[in-house]
Amino acid sequence: MLGFLKEPVVVTAKINVNLVALTVMGLMSRLWGLCYPRAVVFDEVYYGQFISLYMKRIFFVDDSGPPFGHVLLALGGYLGGFDGNFLWNRIGAEYSVNVPVWSLRLLPALAGALCVPLAYQILVELHFSHCAALGAALLILLENSLITQSRFMLLESILIFFILLAVLSYLKFYNLQKHSAFSGSWWFWLLLTGVACSCAVGVKYMGLFTYMLLLATAGLHFWHMIGDQNLSNVSLLCHFLARGLALIIIPMGLYLSFFYVHLALLYRSGPHDQIMTSAFQASLEGGLARITQGQPLEVAYGSQITLRNVLGKPMQCWLHSHTNTYPIRYENGRGSSHQQQVTCYPFKDVNNWWIVKDPGMQQLVVSNPPRPVRHGHIVQLVHGITTRYLNTHDVAAPLSPHSQEVSCYIDYNISMPAQNLWRVEIVNRESDTDVWKTILSEVRFVHVNTSAVLKASGLSGASLPEWGYRQLEVVGEKLSKGYHQSMLWNVEEHRYGKSQEQKEREVELHSPTQMDISKNLSFMAKFTELQWKILTLKNEDTEHKYSSSALDWITMDTNIAYWLHPTSGAQIHLLGNVATWASANAAALVYLCLSLWYLLRRRRKIYDIPEDAWQLWISAGGICGGGWAVNYLPFFLMEKTLFLYHYLPAVTFQILLIPVVLQHLSDHLCRSVLLKSMFSALVVGWFSSVYFVYCTFSPLSYGQPALPPAELKALRWKDTWNILIRKQ
Repeated sequence: MLGFLKEPVVVTAKINVNLVALTVMGLMSRLWGLCYPRAVVFDEVYYGQFISLYMKRIFFVDDSGPPFGHVLLALGGYLGGFDGNFLWNRIGAEYSVNVPVWSLRLLPALAGALCVPLAYQILVELHFSHCAALGAALLILLENSLITQSRFMLLESILIFFILLAVLSYLKFYNLQKHSAFSGSWWFWLLLTGVACSCAVGVKYMGLFTYMLLLATAGLHFWHMIGDQNLSNVSLLCHFLARGLALIIIPMGLYLSFFYVHLALLYRSGPHDQIMTSAFQASLEGGLARITQGQPLEVAYGSQITLRNVLGKPMQCWLHSHTNTYPIRYENGRGSSHQQQVTCYPFKDVNNWWIVKDPGMQQLVVSNPPRPVRHGHIVQLVHGITTRYLNTHDVAAPLSPHSQEVSCYIDYNISMPAQNLWRVEIVNRESDTDVWKTILSEVRFVHVNTSAVLKASGLSGASLPEWGYRQLEVVGEKLSKGYHQSMLWNVEEHRYGKSQEQKEREVELHSPTQMDISKNLSFMAKFTELQWKILTLKNEDTEHKYSSSALDWITMDTNIAYWLHPTSGAQIHLLGNVATWASANAAALVYLCLSLWYLLRRRRKIYDIPEDAWQLWISAGGICGGGWAVNYLPFFLMEKTLFLYHYLPAVTFQILLIPVVLQHLSDHLCRSVLLKSMFSALVVGWFSSVYFVYCTFSPLSYGQPALPPAELKALRWKDTWNILIRKQ
């Protein structure tokens, strides 16, 4: 029974020495001296703040993209035991001893290192020679810009890793299609394609460009499959469903999971949550949640409420009034009603409190049982401190003369009657009988007499003059098409009024009631709101010293100074390998010209290269040239501050095109042995120049050794490069 033990257990494995060697060299080039400099380098000042917030579980919003990349950077901090206590306030600040610099920079460096073997495998899967694949990997290995970008707490190396992994996975899946469809390895590479695409998009929205390229490629390949008569309808349907599952459904699910982890980690209130809705803020620990905890859920007649404008940008504000009145005449000579001012005030204040009153009753307290206010009900809003009614009439607003003035009504015994009835319209209602709810309901107030809608117009314009204390204008908008967020309000703070007497009521306004009613948002509601904020919240783009245009990138007419040593003059710059970038541009031009030539000749039924070589040429160009195009050309349409590092995903694909073109020239244009030998010698000489440029600029890629001013000046190969030279 134990006879099998008489023979030794033997395990055989095929090891690609090229792949192992490239991986080791990639790790050495990216991990060497990773802790240097032990100071904040360029955008580490930006991402480091988010890492600290993760460590402290404080909510934040980053309008630059989804949270997966930030989570990965925070994972490095967590593994290194970072407590989040560091002030990320300036580039060049020395890290304190509690900051695990090596751990924080490790994941981007590993991602950058693994791009080297990925480049090798992509060329192999495109059916190019191992020599061409080795050349592609070495070009990525010796690319100064990729080295610099992958050695710090930055996201581009992680983005490029997932992009290349997605391309490699799809190529492996496609190559298994003919002989191993629906096998285990076929499913593995197809699913990994979807996972890698989702991760790329989750790191930065730039990952969408490559994702769209692969979806288009998969669609084209499936279109060709439809014409294959050997495949049954059932088989085609299975292929379609498999691709839909792996390339669309699973990536969408993973994308949602990134936000789920993000929101699960960041459960505490912080400075960034003020741009979110009241419902979102109330779901966070601390902050608004402490104020609103236990508030009544349903707004009733007699409720005391504060009304926050839903728009919330450029600042949050609450419906507000005070004893001051509008001036009889404005600076431009127009007259006003001289009624009590109503504004939108960007700070919490006792004058933000209003009482919901039933027009048919005099009482300002909640009855027992409470009578809830529903969609479509008519109410009066009484200012809590001054007891005057919210009013609007056919008088021009102070800053928006085409809209109606909103005031709290003062009876001057003139022919201007009160017009203080408002209809409550719950915009996000599920039915026409919905109850007006605290935090959750987004409400429009429609004036009964004039059909004007209460609007915080000051959020999109200038603030009131000195007589209005620079507060924001509130108007009655006559033309109320749609539901612009400046016309929507939600109840943020809420209590059931119990005091009919004014003095008792003023005391009551400072003592909230407590009732245990949960207002927690679902994950999907929080995800939808956060996603919308990320897509629509834009910081003001300001000109940066190192910003550039997309045209500057191709010829590398720009650079970015990442770090400068305070005394020695050692410095780190984002600069590409000039020889590689020039060669990549030349390869793209040669590829385009040759492709047009071949197409014209093929149109005339002249076939210069075999059909299989033509298909190889087109497929490689679709991946490498297409990858460059989709990751570069969209920047010409973007209205944002651009930097050289935005070009790195595109130039990575362009670099992969170099060995594609070189092998094609060698195989199909160098027809004699002598020409092949001469071409090989030229390639060796060219590659030596690539290595020379890498060595020349490595002090600016790694920050060491420090170079004297004369050598730094010699490295300024272009007048547009900003190499920092200290005056002697």
